[in-house]
Amino acid sequence: MPKQALYLKWRPMSFEDMIGQEHITRTLRNSLKTGRIRHAYLFSGPRGTGKTTSARLLAKAINCQSTDPDKRPCNECAACLAVNEGRYLDLIEIDAATHTGVDDVRDLRDKIAFAPGEGQYKVYIIDEVHRFTGNAFDALLKTLEEPPAHAIFILATTEIDKVPQTIKSRCLPFEFRLFTVQEVADRLQAIAETEGLKIERAALELVARQGTGSMRDSISLLDQIVSDPEEVITLDIVERILGTASLGAVKDLVAALVDDDAAGGLHVIASAIDAGTDPRQLGEQVVEHLRAVLLTQTASADLVEASEDDRSLYQDQAVLIGRGRLLTAIKSFNDAVNNYKGGWQPQLMLELALLESLKYQESVVEMSSAYAQPAYAPPPQAAAQAPPPPAEVMPAGAPPVVEPAIIREKWNIALKALYRYSKNGPDLMQYFRVVRVDGNTVFLGTNNSLYYDKLQVPEKIQVLERVFYEVHRVRLHVRVIMVEGDDASIEQSNDGLGFDPNDPLLSEGAQLGAKITPVDKRK
Repeated sequence: MPKQALYLKWRPMSFEDMIGQEHITRTLRNSLKTGRIRHAYLFSGPRGTGKTTSARLLAKAINCQSTDPDKRPCNECAACLAVNEGRYLDLIEIDAATHTGVDDVRDLRDKIAFAPGEGQYKVYIIDEVHRFTGNAFDALLKTLEEPPAHAIFILATTEIDKVPQTIKSRCLPFEFRLFTVQEVADRLQAIAETEGLKIERAALELVARQGTGSMRDSISLLDQIVSDPEEVITLDIVERILGTASLGAVKDLVAALVDDDAAGGLHVIASAIDAGTDPRQLGEQVVEHLRAVLLTQTASADLVEASEDDRSLYQDQAVLIGRGRLLTAIKSFNDAVNNYKGGWQPQLMLELALLESLKYQESVVEMSSAYAQPAYAPPPQAAAQAPPPPAEVMPAGAPPVVEPAIIREKWNIALKALYRYSKNGPDLMQYFRVVRVDGNTVFLGTNNSLYYDKLQVPEKIQVLERVFYEVHRVRLHVRVIMVEGDDASIEQSNDGLGFDPNDPLLSEGAQLGAKITPVDKRK
């Protein structure tokens, strides 16, 4: 006898087994307790979210013979067992995709007058009800308006907009939502542990993402992957079976996009396709990654379902990429996925999307000595990231709101973000280091008076404060100070990479526009 599919084997048998639809199961259970059973229900939502399962649970609970309403369905009485075994005569399931005509509904209407044979109610589950024709809906409407006391209808649909308003108004509606990645992964892990399967958590999360919020599709993918129960299933195995790109390839491609590295991005695409990655899958994963960066940049990383490491990556990339280029990239890769038709050059659509994204040039505000405008005007892509009004400066010696080590760690990210506002800004800032942080004030020190004077401009300080806010999501004040050449803080922050900016020759060269590059004395 063929082995039962996992999604059938693990179909919920009670409301307690349902996951992620608490707003629906709670309402249905309360109606069972109070005896307020409606004659018609309308379940809508994406596929694989539990509509038909919930309809069967409701039908089973309505005719359950348990005296305790909290235990319905009990899965022990004759009615519950008959439903579980598919032999309950008073539960009639109709597939509207194959019974679309008015004659089918008229036949249903003629038979509905007969009293239930086993239970108290005769329950009709009509799946994909939106497939009914106009005349069929008209015939159903008459039945819904004047139903027999013993008849209950449960209509299910994935396209609620195709159901006439006259039908909707006569039903109690319930909208099912997609499951989160964590909800699906937790369910898959419970199934795997019970079935004795050995599979990594990262692999389960990839399966959950590929299921796109559908529990049934995700469990079916898990069933597809498991060929040998004794095999240890790793993330790499799942990527090969599903044809998805490795997460490293996706991150590398987005990093090339952020760094304006066309050659690097093309190499990533070529390597991924050569490794057997499906181009459409790679494009979808890139769009998903870029969307996470957009949500992080516009609102918060808390909106993204991801690990802490991935959220940190999204935050860093949200700072480094301009809004305009990010939107262009999302549109280009999304169009490439939607318009993909295969062909003899399968990776071409991804290559064109990458190059189209890199064509976008962000506007840049010069941070030069002539920066003496009456007011600071940020680039258009930074408008949504404007920091909140300045907070009161905390007193000297207050605990730092951001540790100096973290600011130093993300210094290069801040310089890349600064480049979006000023082409010359990063070159100037290489002569400054984080000396200390008092409360919400960052002290940037230099031991060269020339560069000290260059940065002592209110508009430039505003730019730096904006950049620090984008990187750390905390409103920081910036103060520029002079330090001695042998200052311990500067020596420590240089990490051994240093020079003497007070050297007359170097100072003269800097005034003539020369770029001074530190030399690693440890080599």
